[in-house]
Amino acid sequence: MTHYQSDLLSTLADRGYIHQITDADALDKLASDAIVPGYVGFDATAPSLHVGNLVSVMLLRRLQQAGHKPIVLLGGGTTKVGDPSGKDEVRKMLDTDGINGNIASIRRIFERFLTFGDGPTDAIMVNNADWLDKLGYIELLRDVGRHFTINRMLTFDSVKLRLDREQPLTFLEFNYMILQAYDFMELSRRTGCRLQMGGSDQWGNIINGIELSRRVDSAELYGVTTPLITRSDGQKMGKSVSGAIWLHEDQLSHYDYWQFWRNTDDRDVGRFLRLFTDIPLDEIARLESLGGSEINAAKIALANAATELCRGADAATLAAETARKTFEEGASGGDLPSVDVSGEISVIDALVALNFVASKKEARRMIQGGGARVDGDAVTEEDAVIPAQAATVKISAGKKKHGLINFV
Repeated sequence: MTHYQSDLLSTLADRGYIHQITDADALDKLASDAIVPGYVGFDATAPSLHVGNLVSVMLLRRLQQAGHKPIVLLGGGTTKVGDPSGKDEVRKMLDTDGINGNIASIRRIFERFLTFGDGPTDAIMVNNADWLDKLGYIELLRDVGRHFTINRMLTFDSVKLRLDREQPLTFLEFNYMILQAYDFMELSRRTGCRLQMGGSDQWGNIINGIELSRRVDSAELYGVTTPLITRSDGQKMGKSVSGAIWLHEDQLSHYDYWQFWRNTDDRDVGRFLRLFTDIPLDEIARLESLGGSEINAAKIALANAATELCRGADAATLAAETARKTFEEGASGGDLPSVDVSGEISVIDALVALNFVASKKEARRMIQGGGARVDGDAVTEEDAVIPAQAATVKISAGKKKHGLINFV
């Protein structure tokens, strides 16, 4: 394992964030000698980020914890184009109002992970629409486009994936890598940014920005990418059977967020503790070594710490207590996901409304398999209906998903 001198790269390496670095020795020296402004970009394709984005948010947190300056770049401009990286189909186009609405919603999550302000290591937030919206097409072609060759652009995975599958890649998307490279150069000029970080699928885009800045401004910039974060079962982070694991509580309850981490595969516990919590490494080593049923204590520590970072200490405490009451006492904890209905509702519709399943077809399969329960009683009929009543009704899907139906 490579040993670094700087707190930044030592921390990133020890916690498993590093996949590739453009010039490790030079960046290590820079991070040892000076404050390094570094950025991660986030396109505004939805009103909330999800757990799949969390490793990038944590990169910025680690940067600040190591005494450097995080820059959150929101893609008000690039979202209008759409990043083809890791995608095998064209993204849905959003209008300006939709993008701005998503940006307004997304920005609040960063305030929980970073300290913003005017100090040398305080985080700042910028929007690339501030410069991309003003960029003239001829100016872009003349000053930036001449530094990119079609030959090289065709070698990038984001392009090859579409072409190899004979799927369309629009000229709009083809230009995304140029705009992201321009972002890095513009941030270098405006803020003194020296570092771009991101997932491994962004390596080509990061290299483009480094080379563009070197050719145009003779600037020395650096890049760090993380490995693709997957679960041991091969599934991508950020998704569950019921859909995305959103970071915002108005899209996913505190309980469901806590429960996502509590249900971590035994093989992933140590890795996720290092990546997604601030728990010290020696304590993580102890938790990771627990065997048998004792590993559940490590999972609870992971759920508590990850939820506290994203949702706050009160949310973590309430979610943990709800889980304890639900599983140990059979009670309905106050933080369970709930749905308000005005009249009777079918069990199938209740399962879908609580996001326990992705479709009615899946709900039917759950009932057929004996996994659906109403107030603890198994549901055996697919057309079962819950009548309107004064009492709150508890719905369960399997052993770990529980929710409430409130009749109003």
